[in-house]
Parts: sequence; C-alpha cells; structure tokens
Amino acid sequence: MRPLGIALLAAFAAVATASDRPVTFERDIQPILTRTGCNAGACHGKARGQNGFALSLLGFDPTFDHNAIVKEARGRRLFPADPASSLFLLKASGGVAHGGGNKLPVGSPQYELVKRWIASGTPRTPADAPRLTKITVTPTEIVARFEQQTPLKVTAYYSDGTREDVTKLAAYQSNDAGYAAVDADGVIRVGKIAGEAAVTARFIDKFAVMNVLIPLPGQVDAKYYDQLPRANFIDGHVWDKLKRLNLTASEPATDATFHRRAFLSVIGRLPTPDETRAFLTDTDTNKRAKLIDRLLDRPEYADFWANKWADLLRPNPYHVGIKATFTYDQWIREQFRKNVPYDQFVREIITAQGSTWKNGATVFYRNRREPEELAPMVSQLFLGVRLDCAKCHQHPSEKWGQADFYSFAAFFGRIGRKGVGISAPISGGEEVMFVKESGSVKHPLTGQELPPTPLLGSPLTIPADRDPRAVLADWVTSKDNPFFAKVIVNRVWAEMMGRGLVDPVDDLRDTNPPTNPALLDSLAADFRTNGHDLKRLIHAIATSHTFALSSTPTERNLGDTRNYSRYYRQRLRAEVLLDAVSDVTGVAESFDAMPGGSRAVEAWTVRFDSKFLDSFGRPDPNQDPPCERTSDTTVVQALHLMNAPGLAAKITSDKGRAAKLAESQKSPAEIVEELYLLAYNRRPTKEEAEVCVSRFEKKGITRRTATEDLMWALINTPEFVFSD
Repeated sequence: MRPLGIALLAAFAAVATASDRPVTFERDIQPILTRTGCNAGACHGKARGQNGFALSLLGFDPTFDHNAIVKEARGRRLFPADPASSLFLLKASGGVAHGGGNKLPVGSPQYELVKRWIASGTPRTPADAPRLTKITVTPTEIVARFEQQTPLKVTAYYSDGTREDVTKLAAYQSNDAGYAAVDADGVIRVGKIAGEAAVTARFIDKFAVMNVLIPLPGQVDAKYYDQLPRANFIDGHVWDKLKRLNLTASEPATDATFHRRAFLSVIGRLPTPDETRAFLTDTDTNKRAKLIDRLLDRPEYADFWANKWADLLRPNPYHVGIKATFTYDQWIREQFRKNVPYDQFVREIITAQGSTWKNGATVFYRNRREPEELAPMVSQLFLGVRLDCAKCHQHPSEKWGQADFYSFAAFFGRIGRKGVGISAPISGGEEVMFVKESGSVKHPLTGQELPPTPLLGSPLTIPADRDPRAVLADWVTSKDNPFFAKVIVNRVWAEMMGRGLVDPVDDLRDTNPPTNPALLDSLAADFRTNGHDLKRLIHAIATSHTFALSSTPTERNLGDTRNYSRYYRQRLRAEVLLDAVSDVTGVAESFDAMPGGSRAVEAWTVRFDSKFLDSFGRPDPNQDPPCERTSDTTVVQALHLMNAPGLAAKITSDKGRAAKLAESQKSPAEIVEELYLLAYNRRPTKEEAEVCVSRFEKKGITRRTATEDLMWALINTPEFVFSD
C-alpha cells in the first residue's frame, strides 16, 4: 500500500490553491477583473475608461492595469494598512456608490483574494513564476435532460507541474443560452429545447470548451436512422447527429419544390414553365442528380456565384477607381466561368502583381493599402479567423494576441506601388503593384520588428528575392492548413443549406464549434481530394438526401434550426429576387452602366440607384468588404412589394407578360396555371385554381385586370420571396 499512498500524496500536493502561496497580480487579480467584467468594453476597459479609471481591455496589458490600480492618482485607490477600506474594494463590493454594482460581495472568495493582495503589498507576478500552460474544464461533454443543472470544474495547469482549481476565478460564456445557460459560478442550466450548446471557460489567456447535448425526450427506434436514405457521405453524418438528439428527418421535398430549390441554389434564377413541365413529367429515377449536372454547366452559374464573392471582395469604385472596380469584377467572374480551382483563385489574389487596369486581382491591394488592413481581411476571407480584435489587444475569445496579428501582417510589409494612388472620391488612375526588396512591420507597443509568421506557425526568414506573399499563399492553401478548406466548404454549405455548420461562416474558433464537426471535416477532406473544385463541392451538397428534404417540420424536429433535419427556407438574395420579378412580369430591369437586358446578378458595381435592391439588403456601396448580408425580412420589404411604382409598372406594362397572357387564347384556368408555374414553379392545387379562376368571372373585372391582380398577389407571398 505504501507506493499507492505516496502517489496519492504527490497528486494531492500538486493541486495548489491561492491560500497555499502568495497572491500576485497577473495570476490572481487580473482573472477576477475579467470574470466580473471590470475590464470589459462596457466598463473600465473601454477606450477612455469609466469615471476616470481605465483598465486595458480584458487585461491584455498587465503593466498598465497594475499602475492604474496601485500608482495612479497617488495610490488613492488602495489602503494597505486597512485593505477593506481601500476605494478599490469599497467600490467593487458596493460599500460606496458604484455604477457597475456589487461585483465582489464582502466575504466572497474573490473579495478575500483581493483583500490579501492589497495587504501583502500588491505584488506583481514574478517573471520566473510558473507559466500557465493550459486549462481544462470537466465534464468535457454532458448529455442533459431538460432543465438539468450541472456544475463545472476548471483546472489550471502550470509549467512546474502544479495545477490549481480556478473554477471561482474563471469567466464563462455559452454560445446559445437558449439551449444551455451558464452562470458566473460555472453552473450550467439547460433549457427546454432539444439541441446543443458550447460553454467556454476562460482563465487569463487560456480557454477550454465543453459541449452540452440536449436530446429530445422520448425514444426513436434505432432502425429508423439505419433506414434513412444515404445518397452520399453527407447524409450519414447528418443522420448520426439526429440520432444523438433523438430528432427525425422531414419527408423528401416534392419534385416541384426540389426543382425550384435547385435552380435558385445553383444558378440563382427561376426555371421557366417549360423547364418545370419537362421535369415534372420526367420519369427518370435519377433526374434530380442529372438536373444538378445540367445546372452546373449553365452560364448563369458563374455570374450567380461571382455575385456572392463580389460582396466579399468588391471595393467602393469611388475609392479605388471605376475602371479598377470593373476590371476586378470581370476577373472574379472569369474565375468562375473557367471553374478555376479555389486554391489557385486564392493564390492569385494573395500574390497579385501588375496593373490594376490589366490584372483585376491587384485591386485587392489598391483597396486595402496597409499591412494592418490586409492581415485581418486575408485571415477572415480565406482562413475564417477574425483577427481584428488582436490588432489592439488579446482576442477576447481566442488565442490570438498583438504579436500574432502583426507577425501575420508582416507578410504584406514589402508590397510596393507605382502610379496614381488613392484620391477619393475620384481615384481614376492606374496603379502597379510590385514586391519591394525590403519592408517590415513593427509591434505597436514594443517597436520590435516582427518576422512574417503564419498563424499557429513559427517565424520565417524570407530572402529578398522571394515574395513573402508567395510563402503565405503556400501556407494558406496547404493541405495541412487547419482552416483553409473548412472555411470555404462552410461558406458554400451555408449558401446551399440556409445556415453554416459554423455560424457566422467566417468565425472558425474553438469557442465557436461547428454543429456537426464530423461533417465539416468530411466536406473539407472531400474538397481537398477533389482538387478544390467548387462545382464538385456544390454537386455533393445538392445531390445529398439532406438537401432534398422538405422544409415542413415533423413533431420531432420542430425546434431544430441547426442540425439539418429539414431544409431551412431562405429569403432570395436581392439581385435574384429582382431578376425573378423581371422573369415573372416579362419586363427587364434597366441598370446604369450595363447593356440593355442585363440581369441584376451581372451588375459589376452597386453604385447605381435601386430602391428594390436596397430594400432587400444589397451592400452599401461605401461599406468596406467583406460584406456579409443578412436574410432578415423587414416591413420595408413587404411595403415595397405591395406599393413600389416600379413593380406596378412592370405588372401593368402593355409589353409585359400579364398583358400578353390576357390577350392570348388561353382560358382563365390556363392563365392561372401559367402564372403559378412562373412564380411558384408548380401547378396550382385544385382549390387554388378554383379561387383564382373565380377572379376572372367576377363582375366588372377584365381578363387583363384579373391577370395583373393574380400576378401581383403571387409576387407578394412568402412562397415567391423564399426558396423552400
């Protein structure tokens, strides 16, 4: 028994507590300031502090914070002879008026720790003190029932082998409190909705994440999941997740619904009535997969997907110049027309050189001109890592700090420019991008010159004859890069399925985990295996059984909004909706600086007036990319569809479709069917047909008026505005 006893004593000795050692600032006090929100942006951590007392945001600058507490205002905040009388403690504990409220109740462990620190002379943590290496949170995952409560335990590990229970010093956050909330003491409280949440514990600059899985009460026969169709690898991962949550999948969508969804998702336009009739009468059992193949080969594919990427890349033309903007737009569209592999597409942007009038990719560097501007854009677009916060301080929910930010920015330190620079609002001149022989980026606080360093990588020494951006492109597009493939498959998945596996789509981090990690990994692996082919990625998603599910919920997936137990309806993109209105009414839209008959998705700039597009969420032309649109519906949108003069003019035009249908030899029933096929891409039900035909029979109503009324009514319905 003696060896076991010695082992137990050793293990016990390794678990330290703050009462076993001196209390120091960085190790003990700063975590309290973070946990209580004292150094948050809404309190003393904002730029000018609060009521004359400023702290660095989330404690990124310990020296500044220690001086602010101990030395600022001649040390009036502290009274070591009687720590409890210190203004620092009196304010925090509510002993005197404090706008932030009672953050440290008298007698609480945190209060006593601060009190001991003041009494001991407010020491800093020695430079040679053991370093914090990691933290863990237990349990790492729970499968919880509704309204269950579970306490967490957070343990800090140090470089000398010791560990410490820091549960009362850690800060906690749930990524979705509707599913599982967490309080300041690390107690999780599960709600009454089936789903999952990730709870993050933070201590100093380390994070740990645990998952909460909340199955729907009741049982589902295991054979149910085994019998679900598996068109490709996607379905198996989705069914596995539904099984863990006790959710069921909706029924398959009808042929008409799938046909409309495929057109809108792949090429961004409605099918014609003839295309719909042909698909609905086709008896080929493989017709859905063949439809996806045909759509991917159509020319509309390039403009539709290039229009999406324009939101992420397109600059303000009055900032970079109108000709440069046009050249950039045409370059982007050409990449999609040629189906250039995505890794090559990204590489050409990162390493772009030459004239902004000849090589559109170079406009990327005309728009963002400083390394500090380029670093966060590249990381967000191509890696799904949001570095912006780390420009000024430690990222509040990630591991990135200022050294990471400026070391990454150093890859862009040698960009040279010749020609006419920016002279907004009129920047019409040509500019040539090249690589200089020298150039550097310095840390803003230390002034240290930082070597180019990939995220999660080691500093690099790059010779003068090598473009640092080429080295960066090698790393970004490498198969070993943990971010590159995941962020693009997540973007495409979100466009096709209504929600990203990671949401927001460009925010990949441990504290924002994917809803289905196995599926995201498989999509990324398949994308790499297939040569970064975007069309093959879209094909895989569109031919899965998951994509073809109905949006109608079952009793066991009604509350699911993130596990793809059904299809999630999406409001049509502004340009797609305007093109759909033009297709249904038979009256084309006119756009400035575009040939007659052009479609909205073909527009090379957003610098033209369109109340319709503005109402439905196109980017502000003065907004810097990347621009992520929202799919929200608004009162403005509803009012525009009901009242816009431009829309009324299209419907009532003498050259429009309503007039032509009314003048045709078609019967009222045939007109009704044609309008349903145009707007909804399906035939009307018997009841719908009877109601609509009766409109033509109403006294005082002409065929044309009835046709126009019905067209206007169909356009003003969710079935038209949404992809189902």
